[in-house]
Amino acid sequence: MGKVVLGMAAGLAVVACAVATVMVGKRVRSRKKWRRVVRVLRDLEEACETTVGRLRQVVDAMAVEMHAGLASEGGSKLKMLLTFVDNLPTGCEKGTYYALDLGGTNLRVLRVQLGGERSPNLDQDVESQPIPEHLKNGTMEDLFDFIASSLQQFSERKENGSGQSQLMRELGFTFSFPMKQTSVSSGILIKWTKGFAIENMVGREIAGCLQQALTRRGLNMRVAALVNDSVGTLALGHYHDADTVAAVILGTGTNACYLERTDAIIKSQGLLTTSGGMVVNMEWGSFWSSHLPRTSYDIELDADSRNPNDQGFEKMISGMYLGDIVRRVILKISQETDVFGPVSSKLLTPFTLWADSVAAMHEDDSPELTEVARILKRDLEIQDVSLKVRKLVLRICDVVTRRAARLVAAGIVGILKKIGRDGSGGSTGGRSRSDANIRRTVVAIEGSLYTGYAMFREYLHEALTEILGEDMAQHVVLRPVEDGPGIGAALLAASQSTQTVDSVQQP
Repeated sequence: MGKVVLGMAAGLAVVACAVATVMVGKRVRSRKKWRRVVRVLRDLEEACETTVGRLRQVVDAMAVEMHAGLASEGGSKLKMLLTFVDNLPTGCEKGTYYALDLGGTNLRVLRVQLGGERSPNLDQDVESQPIPEHLKNGTMEDLFDFIASSLQQFSERKENGSGQSQLMRELGFTFSFPMKQTSVSSGILIKWTKGFAIENMVGREIAGCLQQALTRRGLNMRVAALVNDSVGTLALGHYHDADTVAAVILGTGTNACYLERTDAIIKSQGLLTTSGGMVVNMEWGSFWSSHLPRTSYDIELDADSRNPNDQGFEKMISGMYLGDIVRRVILKISQETDVFGPVSSKLLTPFTLWADSVAAMHEDDSPELTEVARILKRDLEIQDVSLKVRKLVLRICDVVTRRAARLVAAGIVGILKKIGRDGSGGSTGGRSRSDANIRRTVVAIEGSLYTGYAMFREYLHEALTEILGEDMAQHVVLRPVEDGPGIGAALLAASQSTQTVDSVQQP
């Protein structure tokens, strides 16, 4: 009996040792796995680092590129396009005006009624509908027929029975893609961005294409103003606050414009305006500098995009791309470890994760991060990950978003530096501040990344203060503007209709 007991004891000891060995092995493998995860995360953090010193280098690079783009055509990655908008809305505009806002995701149709006095609450009607994906790669005629049809249906609903439907209406058209303006109401498409790729339209006159579609529909409307989304936002910002000198779009895509002195636009010497200034459309999505913190994920994303080797700044900061950077980091970890489980087909597919999902995960403050788990499952088919892994995703979202927001802040300060509103006196060699001489500066901002993503907005403001310093930052106001591109286009159509002579002349 004793031998049996001893034998059983020995057997149990062997089993216990085996179990212990397995458990130790699992812990060792788990530690190795998380070391690989930590390494990927640390590499991402280092590659996305945006110290104040680095951001100031981006500021200087932006200002230099702006100067170069104003000096000569093709002299800079920044297009620095003339808009022929030299007088911004003042609040004196009267009448009923329509506007179209063609963005990267939606078409917005608007009607604005102006009473001749500046009002914080404009009388407006707005409708929005998604742009069908097939139109983004279809024909020019199909796209503009869709736009004209939407406008026709909208105007018939708004003016039915009013006795006004036969009156000639003036229309503002916000076209949120790079174009070379030939007047305030005409311009030529330079290239598509934001996922559009209609081949037969590059090089065509945009307002003319819309006007033809309106005529085909029997609409008694005239395109009075053709503007970029940032220009429309600046117009609305200036309508509300005369200190507004620049505007930034932070949505699916990104862009910026600002009010420049005409004598600083060297490439158009002899350009005359009654105001002595003109709004310049920067097309800042194409900005590039060696000081930008580019990662391997950015390089891969660029290669997989519809416009490789282009829009480098936009691909680091705009809503169309932030989600895909996060997806690529998660995919990298999935390929090196099994913390996310099997690699799904959605995780392998570019542009399946969008910025609104990143924002929802980033701002999930529930104890178990249930929103993170839900979005991972819905968007990337990642099932039932641990809380530890959900926290990892939260950190990835934070790193990518923080970099984007801080780069936007540097871009804004670059504009302020160019026009002498950053407190440095326009020089790179130090700051001379006198509060008595510092003008209040307002930058209008439109887009869901800023208005709907609290962490993005917080990081942007934080970086702006770090770059400018607290004393100077208090003189700079970032003002959110709702429906800026569309309402601003209507305001510019109104301001153009009230002018009896052209205010912009070229020799």
